[in-house]
Amino acid sequence: MEESTTDVVRVWLVERTYSDDEQNMVILTYATPDGERYFRKERALTSFSDVRDTTAAVQAGPGELGSVDDPDLRERYAAEARRMRDAHDPDDLI
Repeated sequence: MEESTTDVVRVWLVERTYSDDEQNMVILTYATPDGERYFRKERALTSFSDVRDTTAAVQAGPGELGSVDDPDLRERYAAEARRMRDAHDPDDLI
């Protein structure tokens, strides 16, 4: 398990998308460096001045993590998570 402390896992930002279903919804996807697990964080933006920091990594508990079943997506998440880990400190603002 990557960088785990008492079942908490550090996951790295791999994707930032905007929801097609709802306006002003940002979806942040973080993944483990092996790409096998992900954590999804949805953030509603209430105005253009609504600024919230997004960090390179966050901590997630085992119950918050999903499995990445698609091999191509797993490979993409793994590559991006490792790239972020190598280029940034966990608390770096992205």
